Amino acid sequence: MLTDASIKPFQAQPEFYTHEGCHIVEISNSPDDPLLSIARARVAPGATTRWHALRGIAERYVILAGSGRVEVGELPAQAVGVGDVVLIPPGCRQRIANTGSVDLLFLAICTPRFTLSAYQDLMGGP
Repeated sequence: MLTDASIKPFQAQPEFYTHEGCHIVEISNSPDDPLLSIARARVAPGATTRWHALRGIAERYVILAGSGRVEVGELPAQAVGVGDVVLIPPGCRQRIANTGSVDLLFLAICTPRFTLSAYQDLMGGP
């Protein structure tokens, strides 16, 4: 829980590729701020992330650039673009596809903060 005001200067982190099928840059994900994490996700043109869920973590996608198609829970697939916000409850299945010709960029904002132990791959395999 935050108890003191502070400014966390941006420190560029290297982008890494995930088994899920997207590239991630961690912006803020720290045990000293356990209630929230923020990452920038990038999905290449034509790519679709794997079906997955986050145990005990709500997630929001804030679309920054590009266009896509998101599938969340039992909702029908829906087109998303710049400025759209996708709300994903804890444990809800999800995936997103890049339907455009440029990278799909979005913020993945998790509450509480994302931890790898909460990630649940719903497609099986390695």
